[in-house]
Amino acid sequence: MVIKQALFAGSSQHTDQKPKPARPEFAFIGRSNVGKSSLINRLCGKKGLAHTSATPGKTQLVNHFLINDSWYLVDLPGYGYARLGKEGRQRIQDIIGDYILHSEDLVLLFVLLDARHDLQDIDREFIDELGAEGIPFALVYTKCDKLGPVALKERIARNEAVLSESWEELPPAFCSSSVTGDGREEILTYIDSILKNLS
Repeated sequence: MVIKQALFAGSSQHTDQKPKPARPEFAFIGRSNVGKSSLINRLCGKKGLAHTSATPGKTQLVNHFLINDSWYLVDLPGYGYARLGKEGRQRIQDIIGDYILHSEDLVLLFVLLDARHDLQDIDREFIDELGAEGIPFALVYTKCDKLGPVALKERIARNEAVLSESWEELPPAFCSSSVTGDGREEILTYIDSILKNLS
């Protein structure tokens, strides 16, 4: 897939505020500071499309980007940022939950995991909730350039072993780097294949 156009289409807190017209949606989510905005910018080939920050918890709305006038890339708030406080975390949780459970246009959710760390409890709980709700998703390991190939392979194998305790079939997984561009073509090709099946 070649991304010829990527435009910011709007921000929302509730699904009834989403931009029109409706299009298939591919959403990206992960723990705060997992490298989500950097990956989105790399996928779209536009540096300042999604706002990146060294400060976790920056994205606090659901941001829609219209791609090639045919589908939306959706940037969801990060989960699990402790410094937001209890009320702030609950508000973000409500925004995420409303979108994931009620957006009829959501086709697939990409769950981002930092390749430098083993699977966190909060990630596993979130993934298990997706399974309970029947939400289709894929995994994307970010910052894969920070590990050597052997360490990366071992990390993914450990995480898959943990997930296999509660999952009979593991979701698709991609390795990515917003620095080198690794994984970009694979993720876009995967999105493209799903879009073709929808039409």
